Amino acid sequence: MAFDGIVTMCMVKELREQLLLGKINKIYQPDREELLMNIHTKDGNKKLYATTSSQGARICLIEDGLKNPETPYNFCMLLRKHIQNGRINDIRQRDSERIIEFDIESSNEMGFTVSKRLIFEIMGKHSNIILLDVDTGKIIDSIKRISIDVNRKRQLLPGLIYEYPPLQEKIPFKDLDKNKNLILKQDRNQILNSIAGISPAIADEMAEHSDPLGFFIEALGKLNANFTTMVYSDGDRPLDFHVIPINSYLTSTDIYYFESLSKGVNYFYEHKIATNRTKQKSQALLKSVKSFIEKSALKKKRLSEDLLEAENSDRYRLYGELLTANLHSVNQGDKTVTLTNYYTNELIDIPLNEKLSPSKNAQKYFKKYSKAKTAIKEKQLQLEENGIDLEYLYSVLNHIENADSTEALDEIRDELIETGYLKRKKINKKQKKYMGNPIVYYLSNGQKVLVGKNNKENDYLTTKVAKRNDIWLHTKDIPGSHVIIPLEPGLTIDSLDKNILFEAASIAAFHSKGRSSSNVPVDYVPIKYVKKPNKAKPGMVIFTNNKTIYADPKLPN
Repeated sequence: MAFDGIVTMCMVKELREQLLLGKINKIYQPDREELLMNIHTKDGNKKLYATTSSQGARICLIEDGLKNPETPYNFCMLLRKHIQNGRINDIRQRDSERIIEFDIESSNEMGFTVSKRLIFEIMGKHSNIILLDVDTGKIIDSIKRISIDVNRKRQLLPGLIYEYPPLQEKIPFKDLDKNKNLILKQDRNQILNSIAGISPAIADEMAEHSDPLGFFIEALGKLNANFTTMVYSDGDRPLDFHVIPINSYLTSTDIYYFESLSKGVNYFYEHKIATNRTKQKSQALLKSVKSFIEKSALKKKRLSEDLLEAENSDRYRLYGELLTANLHSVNQGDKTVTLTNYYTNELIDIPLNEKLSPSKNAQKYFKKYSKAKTAIKEKQLQLEENGIDLEYLYSVLNHIENADSTEALDEIRDELIETGYLKRKKINKKQKKYMGNPIVYYLSNGQKVLVGKNNKENDYLTTKVAKRNDIWLHTKDIPGSHVIIPLEPGLTIDSLDKNILFEAASIAAFHSKGRSSSNVPVDYVPIKYVKKPNKAKPGMVIFTNNKTIYADPKLPN
């Protein structure tokens, strides 16, 4: 991600403006890799948050507190001992690196003033937070201890002299204005190998300009005056962020602007972590539902084959009739007999069981014919039930793929447990009464539209919330959500503006398996014509008097 040396430089500028000369009131460690400090400043209390997690290492200001463990971690207790009630005298960046240093003046047990340094190394999976004694240069401790077994070249252990990460043979980006004779080609790799402190995205941006060095020095100069943080997102999925505009994102993504770098960083990582958690949690559900679909599809294939075999059972009746009419021509012990089919006057070979008499062979074929006829009804019923199961599972699959939060996935999991597809882990947990929380959209005229996030919520909307004259929409023959247009008293479907129907149909298409298609068919009908059959699976309804319109998947602006 883009927490490179440039973002680090801007973060230092923001932290200096907000925290310099502030007093550290409280220190917390919400998690093993997280640190939170409450700092009293001339502008009030501020919260400084840092994490060394490989998934989102960062340092920034936050507004809300975090839940803390009942028993503090050892590193937290150590920081409280050494720097709590200390004053922040300086905040700076180390060269052009992703390293931020806090110089803190505090008092020791004897009441003497001592100098400590809290160092934040924001380096992906190698990120760390280290507390130093300034006078000796020795490490007091670090949030992640690095022994020789982990890194032979650089250890971070109490009592050792702190050494900065080894410098690369590159020019720090802050020194580029002193190296104007440096020749940079329009080549991403050459730029990355020449300049320290820049991210691949910035290298790509530089490579797009005929004068990469000139472009970068100009962009860097603008940051000295002021800067805006830009977060680039594909819908709800954050892609990147930076303080320098990245043109490659401008035409294909949503861009969110933040005057505060901390707010931009928080927005990016909070949404990214939420997206990753949702994606990870959805994988297990997707695997389970796809497995159920595969089993149902295989069952459908076998039932279809059995049904085809049963439907071709008329030959058993014919064999029985011909054997009965020609008992005198059949000898016990024969394996086959050739008889004339009196329906077509053609000869036909009939297999026989040589251990049975001719009459027993005839009875055997009549029984097989009778059994096959019974099987036809049973297989047709089983095929119908299996088809309902498949339809339901495909609808669940669509809801999982469209889920945008772990809460939505939890509701889908509960639904699969209630329908018997999954087993409940905790049987003693008291089940709460289901209260739907549908998605709400507002159309161009202010009309409210409700959308179910899963099949239980579809049922809740259709059978509990919607009134008789409200409009129900659903993609035609495509798995999707139930969509409801609540109408004011006195309004009917005939008096509804067609544009409203098309906008609502676009929402229905978006929340369906046809999301990536165009011109998706959507059925619509007053809710009074929508019925929920007894014992039907969640989300399964039947309806009549419906009409169909075609719409492109789209959400309201």
